[in-house]
Amino acid sequence: MVQLVPMTKTEYQAFRSRSVREYAEEKVVAGTWKPEDAPALAEATFRRFLPDDLETAGAYLFSVKETEQQTPVGHLWFNVMEQEKGPIVFILDILIYDEFQDQGYGQATMTALEDQVRELGLNRIGLHVFGHNQRAYRLYQKMGYIATDIQMSKTLEDRG
Repeated sequence: MVQLVPMTKTEYQAFRSRSVREYAEEKVVAGTWKPEDAPALAEATFRRFLPDDLETAGAYLFSVKETEQQTPVGHLWFNVMEQEKGPIVFILDILIYDEFQDQGYGQATMTALEDQVRELGLNRIGLHVFGHNQRAYRLYQKMGYIATDIQMSKTLEDRG
């Protein structure tokens, strides 16, 4: 159903622009960053995880393409990171474009990712999901992911 195809430089530029913008927006919606700070903070995060753009060691950036027509349906970015339990593939960005939602591409992409991880000789995948992104959360649960660290908050009403 899908193939993970290494991003071209042109695809990377479009991905990076969109991804930085959307990450900033997500952090604002989550209440983590102020709107006026979000663009610079998102840019700094990308520079930290992709200091050499497409050539960053340990970073893997793919266009997700539909197998038959090679239509781009999304993108996937993960880095191989060292953790206490050994190396882990950590998904930093995964997106199925709006017009391809609810057609099985998300699940197919996660399955293709698992194949890619096995090819790298690794066996653990980690990710972060924003609490307000219930669609993604349900997909990850369906794919066998479990919560390892949950942060929660509550905004109190003023009792006046």
